[in-house]
Amino acid sequence: MKRILTGIKPTGYAHIGNYFGAIKPAIDLSSNADFDCFYFIADYHALTSLKTKEEFAEYSKNIACAWLACGLDPNKVVFYRQSDIPEDFELNWILCNVTPKGLMNRAHAYKAVVEKNKEEGVDIDSNVNMGLYNYPILMSADILLFNTNLVPVGLDQKQHIEIARDIASYFNNKYKKVFVLPEEYIQKEVQTLVGLDGRKMSKSYGNTIKLFGTEKELQKSINRIVTDSLLPGEPKPLDCTLNKIYKLFASKQQQVEFDKKLANGLGWGDAKKELFEVANSYLAPMREKFDYYMTHYEEVEKILADGAVKARIIAKKVLQEVRKAIGVEI
Repeated sequence: MKRILTGIKPTGYAHIGNYFGAIKPAIDLSSNADFDCFYFIADYHALTSLKTKEEFAEYSKNIACAWLACGLDPNKVVFYRQSDIPEDFELNWILCNVTPKGLMNRAHAYKAVVEKNKEEGVDIDSNVNMGLYNYPILMSADILLFNTNLVPVGLDQKQHIEIARDIASYFNNKYKKVFVLPEEYIQKEVQTLVGLDGRKMSKSYGNTIKLFGTEKELQKSINRIVTDSLLPGEPKPLDCTLNKIYKLFASKQQQVEFDKKLANGLGWGDAKKELFEVANSYLAPMREKFDYYMTHYEEVEKILADGAVKARIIAKKVLQEVRKAIGVEI
């Protein structure tokens, strides 16, 4: 049996990119008897960008409820909160001491900030804290602590798994073979999800559709989808952003019919109305569950606490092997 691990960083409200890109594929995998699944709220990772304790608490709560509302079964997976696993942070420090600085210099997130600072003519490390710089090491600790075999990620996250594998190799070669070398698990159909403006859907771009907003919020977001100037009656391109988002929610038959309507000149306004109907129909049952968990959060806390107990059984064993390898426990 292979162990699968993935987490979501709560830096905002859950959006449909989180759902189709991470949550739904992970839940689908949990029904496969060949996999032992560990899913977590990566709350301490969020400290690199969140500004207030209120944001930290609210977004963490939102993501936890979203996982459960979307169908996660805590009896099939180990579901926990990163901050409830102290072994993770001890391992993080140990791994810092086998990780070359040059490896962190090449991390995409850090390089992106450096390039932006260069363009703006400011110090290259402006607005870079050590949490952002060392982010890949903590992510490696998240993965290696549970002897993870496969990590479901989008194509843009592949480098983080490569870094985790490199760090595991550095440790194994310096001390003894303790860590499994993880591999990325990329599902082609969810590699890249487009946002309202056609770019990758991301909170940082402000182009997301909130997963559990109200019907009014859903309609408002759909109305913001960028379209071209083609008039009603003129054929619309089937690879347009609106159609890509429509296909996430639609059945095969609905997709076929919608393609025909676009090809026959369906107006953009009517197309957005149809997208709202199919999206709202898809999300409504989950929205009801989400509202329940948000108002009965003590149930969610109990599930996360139980998950942390299960997770720490594995974490303690792996960390004990690490401590022995470095000479802390002889």
